[in-house]
Order: sequence, then C-alpha cells, then structure tokens
Amino acid sequence: MKKILLVDDDIQVSESLIGLFDPEKYSFHHLDDGQKTTGYVTEHKSDLDLVMLDVNLPSCSGLDILKNIKNIDQKLPVIIISGFVSTENAMEAMREGAYEYLTKPFEMDKLIDTVNKAIGYAEDAKTAPRTSPIIEEEPLTDMIVGKSPEIVEIAKMIGQVAKTDAAVLIFGESGTGKELVARAIHRNSLRRSNMFLSVNCAALSDTLLESELFGHEKGAFTGAYFKRIGKFEQCDRGTIFLDEVADMSMLTQGKVLRVLQEKEFERLGGNETVKVNVRVIAATNKSLVQCMKEGAFRVDLFYRLKVLTIYLPPLRERKEDIPLLIDHFIGHYNKAMGKSVRSISKKSRAMLQKYVWPGNIRELENNLHTAMVMAKSDVLEPENFPIFNENSNKVEIDVEGLQENYADMFSRLIDPIFPKLMANGEGRVYSVVQTAMEKALISACLKHFNSNQVKASEMLGISRNTLRDRISKYEIY
Repeated sequence: MKKILLVDDDIQVSESLIGLFDPEKYSFHHLDDGQKTTGYVTEHKSDLDLVMLDVNLPSCSGLDILKNIKNIDQKLPVIIISGFVSTENAMEAMREGAYEYLTKPFEMDKLIDTVNKAIGYAEDAKTAPRTSPIIEEEPLTDMIVGKSPEIVEIAKMIGQVAKTDAAVLIFGESGTGKELVARAIHRNSLRRSNMFLSVNCAALSDTLLESELFGHEKGAFTGAYFKRIGKFEQCDRGTIFLDEVADMSMLTQGKVLRVLQEKEFERLGGNETVKVNVRVIAATNKSLVQCMKEGAFRVDLFYRLKVLTIYLPPLRERKEDIPLLIDHFIGHYNKAMGKSVRSISKKSRAMLQKYVWPGNIRELENNLHTAMVMAKSDVLEPENFPIFNENSNKVEIDVEGLQENYADMFSRLIDPIFPKLMANGEGRVYSVVQTAMEKALISACLKHFNSNQVKASEMLGISRNTLRDRISKYEIY
C-alpha cells in the first residue's frame, strides 16, 4: 500500500483526485492547512511515499512548505499542484527539488503516470546515499512570460538544470529569448552571486572573438597595445553565455573545448596557463548536426555543450502567450518611458495575434515599443504599429501569378520611374539601378532574418565578408 499525503484546501478537488486511484493500492491522508504539513511529514516521514502539495494555501505558500519538506527528507518526492500557470513558481519548484509541477485541471492519465513514477523514484532513492540538504539564499528569477505548455515545461527545466553546473545548449530561432533563458538559469543557480557575461560569436571576427573570450597579451596582434582580460577569466565562478556558437571558427572551438575539459587556457599571444571555473551555456539558431556533417563544427565540442538541451519554440507556435507578452511589454515601457498607455484596441490585439512574427518575441517587443512612442492616446491603435504601416505601403504585385518571371515584376516597378532615371543618371543608369537593387535586396534579407548576417549571407548566396562589405558600403543599419 502506497501512502500519499495530499495538501490542498479545495475539498472538492481533493476528493476528485483521490477518487482516481485504487483504494486497495493507494492510501491518502488529506490536509487542508499548510501549517500542519511540516509536523505531519516529520512524524510520518518513514511511512510516506509521496507528498502532493498545492502552491496556494490559505496560511502559507506551498513553495515554502516544499523547502521545509526537503530539509526534513531530501529523498521524499513532492509533486507541486497549482490552480493557475506561473512560470516563476514552476521554475522555483523544480529548483527546490520538486519531482513535478502540475496545473489544474489535471490530465487524468498524466497525473496517475506522474504519481506512479514519483513513487518509483522514491523507492530508488531509499537505496541511494543520503546527502545534506543545500540551504540557499532567496532565489532570483528572470521574467519568463507565458502560460503555454511549452513555456511551462521550459520554466520547469530551468529550475532543474539551474541546480547543476552542467553545460546547457539552447536551440531556437532568433528572437525567441535564448539569452533570457540563459540568464534565468544563472540567476537560479548557486553561481548567481558571481558574474554572467554574454558573447555573440557571430558578431566578431575570429581574432576579435578569441581576444573577447580568452584575452590577449600586449603585442599579440596589430592594435593590441595593452593586456586584455577575456570573458572566461572575468566570469570565473560565474556563467558565460555563448550565443550563435555555430559561428565559431574551428580554432576557437578547440580552445573552448579545452576550457570545458581542462578548465584552463592561455591568453592570445601568451604562455601563462589561466585556470577558471566557469559554467558554459551556449545557444544557436542553426542545426549543429548539419554543421558537423559539413565539417564546420567539432563533434567533441557538440557533446560537451549538449549535456542538457532546451528548445525554444517560435512565437507562431505558442500564440496563446501573445496577450500576456503584450501586457508585459506595455507595463514595462510604461514604467521605463513614463508613459500611461492603458490598453490596446481589440483590432490591434487581433492583428498582433494573427501576425506570424518571423522575428519572434524581439519583433513583438520592438513593435510595441514603437507603438507606445507613437501613440497619441492611452490606447494603442493599428496605425501605431510599424508592421501594419509597412505592409499597407507595399506595392501590390501578384507574385504567385508571376511564378519565376521576376523580370516582368521589375519592369512594372521600373517603367514609371525610367524617365527620371534617364534624366538624372545619364551614362550611369545601369550602375544606379544595380546599386539600388543590391542595397534593397540586402536590406530586405537582413530585415527578414532580424539582422542575422549568417542566415542572410546563406540565403543570398554570398560570403559573410561580402555581406559585411555591402552593409558598410551602403550604410545599412
């Protein structure tokens, strides 16, 4: 007979939950007062197989009770149950050692399966050596906004992985919040009192990236007029976030691998071995498996980084989070800019909900920021949003009907302005049109990929050096 303690002040829900289980196999003891829980667990810990604990209790927080239970018996599994979705509660519950975090209404099969697995976990834990509970300071959490199942699972995973020092690899499109997740992991970890530093590996040349990560000695290369301490050395005992890790050169990858394996490196141009203790969190919007097939990413580094993985879904796959994100950003920018935007019109909200958001959360935030700057009242209307204004100003052309006859499409665009081109560009019409077209094409591609130069260069079929040259030449920002 498995003995389960259920702590929930909702009698009706508790009776329904207990009724799901075979009374010949499971014995439930119900408490509706959280303050009695610690005493009960202390008295009956040798007999209990599982605790099911509501977050919101009249007299105290279920998360505080969870901490007390874990101090009494680290191995006793606790399932946290909640009547509403809170990513912060899910994150903290898992960080404090909860076996699972479930929200009401329960999926019956999932609940029964979770209880059975938790009890199995408890039986395994009884044979494992006991460890002393870790007493930590009050946790710090990042604001992970959302209520979709995907986001709740990510919050729970953050709480779990934060307790370890294992490397984490985060996958997701640009703008999905990879750095936010990395910061949340750090701020819920035992390293949170130390430094968190972020490096965008795609934004720097190979030499500059090496210098940024490992530092350099004076005279290591042209322009190295003084000694520089790199990011790994700066955040010793902290966390470093390597964004767009797929864009590292093979040489730099080898040096990062050495830090992960040996916890040491040399500064660029130096011989002194520097010892560091740094947690590495990496992120990419590319398929590293494909990069390895192409010989552009080290297999050994991939498996060193991929101890734990988190996948961030694009915003278009979790649209139920858009209203919460809208309200969150309006509140944030009201405070940051001293604005008093009260709400967003139904039409604006519906249009934002329908839009596919290729730039994900970053694009949504930027549009809300602009809309709040442009708003002349306390309600945001469609005309305040850049995406809707840009779309309304576009020339309507039946691209589908053209198939691949793009010359016909460009003829329609050039014909009305050709007289002016001849008048103003005599002798250099070809050069003027070619330059304008190249600039427009590169600008459109960069905009589509949210300024990600790696993706833009791949789509255009040009090298990153050529793309950087054109960005500088045409002053594309």
